Amino acid sequence: MGKRNDSELYDEMCRIVGKVVLEMRDLGQEPKHIVIAGMVRTMLANQKVARPALTKEAMAEVIRALGFETS
Repeated sequence: MGKRNDSELYDEMCRIVGKVVLEMRDLGQEPKHIVIAGMVRTMLANQKVARPALTKEAMAEVIRALGFETS
């Protein structure tokens, strides 16, 4: 696999946040940053779902960008 650039990471972060926000809208929830971060943190912690390294890194960056730390 080739070297990834910042644009790829940013695009994946946007894809993840967009997916979470749309799912929250479908559930009738207001997309607040703390809830988005919590949902992404829960998704990242789920070891039953195989995710590419880029997605895992993007999820961790989303959590940090929203003002929360990953464990």
